Amino acid sequence: MELLHSGKVRDVYVDGEDLVLVASDRISVYDVVLPTPVPDKGKILTQLSLWWFDQFTDLIPHHVISATDVPEEWAGRAIRCKRLTMAKVECVARGYLTGSGMKDYLATGVVSGVALPPGLVEASRLAEPIFTPSTKAPMGAHDEPMTFAEVVAEVGPDVADQLRDITLNVYKRGAEIAAERGLIIADTKLELGWDADGVLTLGDEVLTPDSSRFWPGDKYQPGRVQFSFDKQYVRDWSLSTGWDKTPPAPEVPAEVVEVTRARYVDVYERITGTRW
Repeated sequence: MELLHSGKVRDVYVDGEDLVLVASDRISVYDVVLPTPVPDKGKILTQLSLWWFDQFTDLIPHHVISATDVPEEWAGRAIRCKRLTMAKVECVARGYLTGSGMKDYLATGVVSGVALPPGLVEASRLAEPIFTPSTKAPMGAHDEPMTFAEVVAEVGPDVADQLRDITLNVYKRGAEIAAERGLIIADTKLELGWDADGVLTLGDEVLTPDSSRFWPGDKYQPGRVQFSFDKQYVRDWSLSTGWDKTPPAPEVPAEVVEVTRARYVDVYERITGTRW
């Protein structure tokens, strides 16, 4: 088994025709890896992704071959998966206005080329979820918003339509399931690619606290920043230190690590109905 790539939070190994994707306990904010890991984070993300992949098999195939045929040392945090040729686009769906989308809206009234009505506030629910793709920046750089026309120019109109439709369909299905469990999924980022047979396939992770924003439905109130079950807590802490979002990142205090881990566990248990 050979290490192919070590990313911000995942390591990818080659094993024959397959890849073995290993989710570490590293955590990144603003595209910078923090020096302090969050215990069990990789296992939680892996197990939650596996649960979600099963919910979308009628919408799109996924890349998982096996969650058990992996080296024992990585049990629970690794999956054996198909090799994919990844789309050169970050596929993002937003059902609520927050984060970078909110910043763009306040500046221009537009998010990734989508004009939104006036008068929206922090955490406003959008009339319909929107596709807000971005570039795939190299490690250490920041993704930049793309318009749908730019996606068309990058991958062609037919593929652009597929990427948009799958992203929105997965988000809508996921948001419905989460709502039944008392959670709001404000937005999510998906990784899509093509397998050896040219079939568009869902890869990487799906609807985890690292790729999505989760809010408690019973505390939702537009016009303010929402309580968040994802790594927004760590983002907020990191900015409170005066850090400038460039390496090296500061060490994370134990209490911040503990709260972050608890929120990851809470999302897993609420979504799957299974005790961690």
